[in-house]
Amino acid sequence: MTEIKDIFQLDYSSIVISIFIILSAIIAAVNIIGRFSEIIGRPVKWIKKKNEDHELLINTSKGLLALEEKQLEDVKQSIRHDKIISDKLENLTKMFLDKQIDDMRYEILDFASALSTGRKFSKEQFDHVLNTYRKYENILEENNLSNGQVTTSMEVINEIYKDELKKALKYQN
Repeated sequence: MTEIKDIFQLDYSSIVISIFIILSAIIAAVNIIGRFSEIIGRPVKWIKKKNEDHELLINTSKGLLALEEKQLEDVKQSIRHDKIISDKLENLTKMFLDKQIDDMRYEILDFASALSTGRKFSKEQFDHVLNTYRKYENILEENNLSNGQVTTSMEVINEIYKDELKKALKYQN
């Protein structure tokens, strides 16, 4: 029982301080040994491992920074290439559209010109030109463009077409 009384009479604050002083001394000794071993060029195994880990961490960090810079540059180049491709695609689309409109316009104008000189065409040829004109008008409308010379030519084509239909009906009767 006296032992228990002795334990309760101990000064715990001095014990805690003593443990703290002993741990501080151990840490200081370890640091002194580590620094000394680095100075003489013969690092202790645990110091060497710590330095290797530190170097690995630094190299990994540098590698990540390089990758991030490369990724940013790649993104910039990708955006620049996308813009170039988009511009070229838009230009090709415009060229194709202009070519398509010009071809349809030429076909309609040529047909009207041939009709006005007296050339004869079949009903299928008239239907083809009328269908081409509908496509031509749709393309112009979809692209907010206006019809130039073709309107007058279509009036001529429609008049001659109606006259030919009337003649064909009279001939059948």
